[in-house]
Amino acid sequence: MEYSKLVAVTGLPGLFELINSKTDGAIVRSLEDTSTRFVSGRIHSFTHLESIEIYTIRENVNLAEVLKAMDKVGLKLPDEKDSAAVKKYFEKVYPDMDFERVYASDMKKMVKWFEILKKNNVEIKLTEEPEQEEPMTAEPVIEQAEDQPPKKSDVKKKAEAAEPKKKTTGRKKKE
Repeated sequence: MEYSKLVAVTGLPGLFELINSKTDGAIVRSLEDTSTRFVSGRIHSFTHLESIEIYTIRENVNLAEVLKAMDKVGLKLPDEKDSAAVKKYFEKVYPDMDFERVYASDMKKMVKWFEILKKNNVEIKLTEEPEQEEPMTAEPVIEQAEDQPPKKSDVKKKAEAAEPKKKTTGRKKKE
């Protein structure tokens, strides 16, 4: 199971693996009980875990970075129902988190999702996008010496290119 295929569904607890998407919803498999079902896109919204970002005191970070920090520290997970314990846990695990903008409910959700991911042996890894080179333009660059004035033909071509073209109707004018 790949981290990139995991989604959270509004109104439904837990995490789901996206099996197939359709125009009116998606077919998902629950990571908790492995049941497969259709979820309507009219009622629910889908959020890929890869697209979730967490507020920090610097720049926002991806959820995967916080989950990796939770894994790396190896502290015992707090009871997800105890808000104070969850906040203390994240103060130790990820102290850069902006605790004024990240709600206790969000932190509880991260703890629950981390438990589910660990139970299912999901490797927390973002998919890397291949770097794309910018396409080259086919326009040749003509360099001129600074002390020489531009050629008349170059000036005329630039003027014609900048001038909007006149529309013709195809009819001849009567004289």
